[in-house]
Amino acid sequence: MGSAKKTSAAPATKDRRDRIEEMRRAERARARRGRILIVSVSTVVVAALIGVGAWAVTKSGADDGDDGGKADAKGASGHFTYAKDGVGTWSGKLGRTHVTKKVAYPMNPPVGGDHNPVWMNCNGDVYAKAIPDENAVHALEHGSVWVTYNDKAADGDVKALAAKVKQTPYSLMSPVQDQKDPIMLSAWGHQRTVKSATDPAVAAFFATFVQGKQTPEPGASCTGGLSR
Repeated sequence: MGSAKKTSAAPATKDRRDRIEEMRRAERARARRGRILIVSVSTVVVAALIGVGAWAVTKSGADDGDDGGKADAKGASGHFTYAKDGVGTWSGKLGRTHVTKKVAYPMNPPVGGDHNPVWMNCNGDVYAKAIPDENAVHALEHGSVWVTYNDKAADGDVKALAAKVKQTPYSLMSPVQDQKDPIMLSAWGHQRTVKSATDPAVAAFFATFVQGKQTPEPGASCTGGLSR
């Protein structure tokens, strides 16, 4: 009888061990499936976050004003309203989008609007030849005053104004042959004509608008840009 009991117990013990091992195998399989699922979900989440990040960067670039080279003078329509001191203030909103093509400005010389990403050097720079409007407008955005003249301006006035500009950071000077008056002064959103280099309006305009309240980007550099 004792032998019979030992014989029947052995298979039962073996079956129990087999069931335990089977359960362990099943548990390990479930664990592996869980890890695979976690890795798969994590991959999808990371990919989604990368996609969202790329979209945000692209959108930010568009909002910051780089249009990929399309000229656009949006918001630049309007007219000058002149105060008693002769200074004209542009009535319309001036765009500030960076563009790499020519811009059709509604005023001449332009006093603002979409412009080239590179500013014209304006650290008292005097240019003997015409400069691109789009780069000059960027200099105005930095708070500079732009002195322009055509071939009707007296040589003495041109020389005197050039001397003043050379002594004034945040100013620049260049010829604009098709402007309406012989000598004109421009700042962001503002412009006026002066009769000569000795006109008191010259000093007043410089005092008001060199790094004046109208400046969209006060303190921005006037060096390290385009120079001719």
